[in-house]
Amino acid sequence: MTSEIYLDANATTSVLPAAAASALHAMGELFGNPSSTHYTGLRAKDMMASVRSRATRLLGAGHGQLLFVSGATEAIQTAVLSALCAVRERRQRGETTGQLLVYGATEHKAVPESLAHWNRLLGLDLELRVLPVDTQGQHDLDALRGMVGDAALVCTMAANNETGCISDLVAIEEVLCVAAVRPLWLVDCVQALGKLPLNLAATRIDYAAFSGHKLYAPKGIGLLYVQADAPFTPLMAGGGQEAGLRSGTENMAGIAALGAVLEALEDGHTFRSHGTLVRLRDELANSLRAALPGIVFNTPLAKTLPTTLNFSIPGVSSKELLDLFDAAGVRVSSGSACSAAKAAPSFVLEAMGLPAWQAASAVRMSFGPATSDELISAACARIAACGAILRASGLAQPSRQTNTEDGVVQFSDDGEYAWLLLDATSRSCIVVDPLEALEPRLVTYIDSHNLGVLAVLTTRADAEHESARSALARRLGLRLDDRAKAGDGDGWPTGCGAITLANGSVASALALGQLSLARFEHAGSKAYLLGRPIHGHMPADAVRFAFTADTAVGAAITQRDGGPVASASLLQLARVMQGATVLCRSRDGRGHLASTLQSEMVQTSNAEEEDMHLRSATLDAFLELHADALLVDVREPFELLAGPAPCKAGHEAVHVPLSRLVNQLDTWLQGTPRPLVFVCRSGNRSGKAAACMRRLGYGQAWHLAGGLALAGR
Repeated sequence: MTSEIYLDANATTSVLPAAAASALHAMGELFGNPSSTHYTGLRAKDMMASVRSRATRLLGAGHGQLLFVSGATEAIQTAVLSALCAVRERRQRGETTGQLLVYGATEHKAVPESLAHWNRLLGLDLELRVLPVDTQGQHDLDALRGMVGDAALVCTMAANNETGCISDLVAIEEVLCVAAVRPLWLVDCVQALGKLPLNLAATRIDYAAFSGHKLYAPKGIGLLYVQADAPFTPLMAGGGQEAGLRSGTENMAGIAALGAVLEALEDGHTFRSHGTLVRLRDELANSLRAALPGIVFNTPLAKTLPTTLNFSIPGVSSKELLDLFDAAGVRVSSGSACSAAKAAPSFVLEAMGLPAWQAASAVRMSFGPATSDELISAACARIAACGAILRASGLAQPSRQTNTEDGVVQFSDDGEYAWLLLDATSRSCIVVDPLEALEPRLVTYIDSHNLGVLAVLTTRADAEHESARSALARRLGLRLDDRAKAGDGDGWPTGCGAITLANGSVASALALGQLSLARFEHAGSKAYLLGRPIHGHMPADAVRFAFTADTAVGAAITQRDGGPVASASLLQLARVMQGATVLCRSRDGRGHLASTLQSEMVQTSNAEEEDMHLRSATLDAFLELHADALLVDVREPFELLAGPAPCKAGHEAVHVPLSRLVNQLDTWLQGTPRPLVFVCRSGNRSGKAAACMRRLGYGQAWHLAGGLALAGR
């Protein structure tokens, strides 16, 4: 499953062959400057006029202006600047203007960011007001009626880029038309081009933004529609191109390519019909339903673009799904490509009021109107395989895993961590520091591995984490041990034994197979110490893991005149464990996976991490120089089932999932040092693993920057 199946067309598309050919022709034959008056320039100008004429016809622009711009962001910026300059001019003339800049709650971030930017620069002090949407993504028309009387500008989408939800522009227009003072109207039409009928001049839309790379044109070319009587202020002044409305020498190759795409829209055979696109979308949806138990589509398919699916799977994060699909060669996304680097739930689904787990688990599949039946059939087969892998890995139910491994599993959510302590022999576990956002994943993991739960604990005293702990305990139902149900407010079970710690204190202890988890109160905080007891005692060197709140060690080192001084909390921990004990925090704003007691006592700098990056081009030379290097694949088990593991001739390779990396730390730190080269799909997780080792004092840790995606397999 290593061949690529691209299902992320809402982010960008490949370039249509005819568009690429037109761009090359423009660069080779029509390379003249369209502002030049000689033969070569006139030919270039004629091509540009032809493309503009075709766009005017296809979009129903009528007497409105169509400007060639770099893309939708520039189009939106220009429209917002024009509208706000008009407001300022009306104010200066003493005319009444609205005080609100209204935008849909699910708009692309380019819209509110542009509104805030120009409102600030122009000193207008207008109020940005969010127009709510309902659970299906439709704009709240009653709310709009309440705002429109004082609105200067209203911004809505024709279709949402994440969910594919189609806006009711007719209903919105009806509301805008009754306003006493006519607000200007900007519509983001990026996802509508080629998928929805458009007749702009027949509406009261003032500005409409388009981007070519969403429909098989190259990046760097787009369109801005400006209604004939709409106010306009150029974003860029200079040579007076585009009739003085957008200065700068035109992107002739991009315009030619866009022209080829627009021609394809008119030819009637290059792009699939609406009915065919609906059929292809339904085939994908049916394959997802069959492969992924419990799937929820986040918007009704009848009200979305026929090329977009947005869905969530209970208990499986969007990152896990993306990693699985990517390993299987299926390219999908969790939402807007512009926000992909920000590991956060979908703001679009949050604005729709959907449950937190849906927003955190959302995945978008999108294809373009030129997609073939063969690609969709291949995608359906790949989806079925991914579903089988999810069930086999215990990430999706129904499943009853028999290959549970002892150890600690880390679950993460934006710098916060939950921990699962496992004993395979007794098929039991303990949960430490659960989070609301992680509850579905924890429940799915526990259910699929058929685990009994001895306790659900928290190291933090705040109401949010206590609520999450209580909610998970209730959700686990019969899986939760009766002693834990009768436990105290922290979730600590009744009837626990006692164990003597290294400092001589006696702590309550909960048995987990051959190990014990001791509750240790220190400096107003609490920690849970996991280790193997010896005749009722837990020596310092027997404590392998310590689970703590972020406040317990988060400010462990302070500076005084004599140098760094450890906090009282850290000093108390040092009396009951060894320096190599792995500290597992409930939260780390720096994104550190874990630390050790020893590393917390030492001031470190980011400089230690600067030389840990290996590029694909230098990896072979590095491995030739370091014959004993160990390749460490930190991808999760389900990814290896979908795609092959990396290998290099003559070098040992092991699989240590990032979620279980903490189990391996002490082995590497206390063993014979050897170069470790971490790898993953993108270089993100491998970078975290290498940085973790460097911070723990292991200087021979590197990672493959860019990951397997740039290195091949």
